[in-house]
Amino acid sequence: MTRISTWLRDHLANKMTSMRRIDLAASAASGLLICLLVWFGGVGAWLTNAHAAALVNVSDVLSNSAPSTVATHAISFTTVSPVTSAQTIELTFDPTGSAFGNVGGVVFGDIIFSGATLVAACGAGSDEVTLSTSSNKVIFTVCSGDTVASGTKSITISNRITNPSSTGSYVIGIGGTMTDSGNAMVAIVDAVTVTAAVDTSLQFTISPLATGTVVNTATTTGQSATTSMAFGLLTPNNPKILGQQLRVVTNAKNGFAVTLQQSSNMLSASGADINTFANGNNTSTPSPWVSPAATIDATTTYGHYGVTSDDSDLNAGEFTSGGGNKWVGNIVTPRTIFSNSGAGDGITQDKGTAKVALKIEISGLQEAATDYQNSLIYVCTPTF
Repeated sequence: MTRISTWLRDHLANKMTSMRRIDLAASAASGLLICLLVWFGGVGAWLTNAHAAALVNVSDVLSNSAPSTVATHAISFTTVSPVTSAQTIELTFDPTGSAFGNVGGVVFGDIIFSGATLVAACGAGSDEVTLSTSSNKVIFTVCSGDTVASGTKSITISNRITNPSSTGSYVIGIGGTMTDSGNAMVAIVDAVTVTAAVDTSLQFTISPLATGTVVNTATTTGQSATTSMAFGLLTPNNPKILGQQLRVVTNAKNGFAVTLQQSSNMLSASGADINTFANGNNTSTPSPWVSPAATIDATTTYGHYGVTSDDSDLNAGEFTSGGGNKWVGNIVTPRTIFSNSGAGDGITQDKGTAKVALKIEISGLQEAATDYQNSLIYVCTPTF
């Protein structure tokens, strides 16, 4: 009886030891499983964050930079990552101050979207996005099951959004729930439209030129101002020339371009006008100056004005080659009058600074008036 009790006690003790070993093994396995889950979770989060990237080639070109005016925004950028189903591309106008007006009023018909297919409602396409807005955002949502491939996107929003009432630089944030993000910048300055991109600097200034300043071999006959050119009384066959100094300071890798455009011919309240060089033909190719033809009853030949630039490497020296002193009249649409393929320092000729001049001459047939005028608009656009 004693031997049986002893055997039974030892047998039960061995069973308990085995059970404790099984419990410890199970606990260790559970701990390993939890550690693996935590580790894989951390790696997953790390891998997700590793895909985030900055947008490249970001810019927003305004059609009009004047405060409190409606302007078209031509926004372009390149995504590194695709934008997938239900993700959003959001354009946030002035994220900190919401200074742009009527962003919430943007509608489907205002937008041209290149790089994705903008639709009113999701359909059978593979890269469709729909539009929604808020007080300072224009939002594009990728349709269910669709994917917008990485690459260049161009979004033009026409004549809907109102510029801030105060001059200065403003951010347009480009982001949303898509992986990539970045910022564009625009400068609101009277008669100057300026664009900028992520982590860049840009300054564009216009300064007057004094009487006797040489611009592309032509000599100014009067003093200009920063925001005006007053030719005063014009007399037949006596050309007058006024000019301005342009300076661009930017670290844009791919350079910049400055364009000039007129609002109209120089008009009088009487309906009379002074036409563009030469004899109202809107000359596009820089050409030597000629006096108005003064052909009776052909009013476009009574007087004209043109523009020149001393940027000597602009389009292979189109203004300065062959001795310079060449002029164009075609400023009805934006005309490039100063550019550089790299950064601008505001000092170096052709790379950071250039001079432009406006020359005007009338014949004895030019209609009498004391109020001829128009507006010139400079636009400086860097490419990053």
